[in-house]
Amino acid sequence: MVDARFGGNAVDGKRKRARDGAPATACAPRSGQHVDPDGFRPNVALVVQNRCGQVLWARRVGGGDAWQFPQGGIDRGETPEQALYRELGEEVGLPPDSVEVIARTRGWLRYRVPAAFRRPRSGFVGQKQRWFLLRLRASDSAIAVSGPNAEFDQWRWVSYWHPVAAVVDFKRPVYRRALAELAPSLRIG
Repeated sequence: MVDARFGGNAVDGKRKRARDGAPATACAPRSGQHVDPDGFRPNVALVVQNRCGQVLWARRVGGGDAWQFPQGGIDRGETPEQALYRELGEEVGLPPDSVEVIARTRGWLRYRVPAAFRRPRSGFVGQKQRWFLLRLRASDSAIAVSGPNAEFDQWRWVSYWHPVAAVVDFKRPVYRRALAELAPSLRIG
């Protein structure tokens, strides 16, 4: 069962391409990714903040109205910090020097993917995430969500708490917890 809110993918809306150019199964960890013994895939989530305190909110390619923060799996042998910079480049085209890491969640935040949305070969029941609050140092024009392997087709700045109400239901509690933990570190101006 696939829900359009997830961009054609029941887990995180990603439409990655396999090396041969064919669509890859986004629910299955890509080569190099892993699943912990409890069935959770390690992942990073990126909250990119502008000078006004707004956050970058992006729409999944082919996802209709599926909006979320940039996020992605942590490869084997990769630290969460290394994954954050790789995902920042892959998902929104920003180089490492275009952001400043302001805060991170103290530990892993987990969410389960409802069984009706899991694919049997995915190998995981949910994601465990490290969340990072980043301050954009570059101009808005540095953000690039287009290209042959683009994961998003639009982006916009939204108020800090907007994503909690706008994200798919099963991710809502982890979004609320992450944003509450990161909120004291927000910098405006």
